[in-house]
Amino acid sequence: MLQKGIKNQIERMVTETITAEHIGSGELSVLATPAMIALIEETSWRSVAAGLAEGQGTVGTKIDVAHLAATPCGMKVRCETELVEVDGRRLVFSATVFDETGKIGEGRHERFIVDNAKFQAKADAKKHA
Repeated sequence: MLQKGIKNQIERMVTETITAEHIGSGELSVLATPAMIALIEETSWRSVAAGLAEGQGTVGTKIDVAHLAATPCGMKVRCETELVEVDGRRLVFSATVFDETGKIGEGRHERFIVDNAKFQAKADAKKHA
């Protein structure tokens, strides 16, 4: 059973492949907001993965973030998450993202625990609907 208080952090180098210009979310060579969101999601799901039953995973369902400052290529970013709410299968995380100069993002992220095989089968069934 997952409990509030689980923390995790992941650090990444900002490279061209995760810039707004490359991803298509803007024209500048800075960390893209979608890349920051993906880092928040990854840090969150990885924090609880070991505590799930075999065959279970989590899927993101909601995110509310503020991207507060730009980070250029060549700088490191670090995402820190904490599980702040557990409501059955619903998990809520707080997230803060930093670069080498300070905080660049913050927000909340919601995930649901799912049976991976059932979830994938339901998604795949849409192709035949």
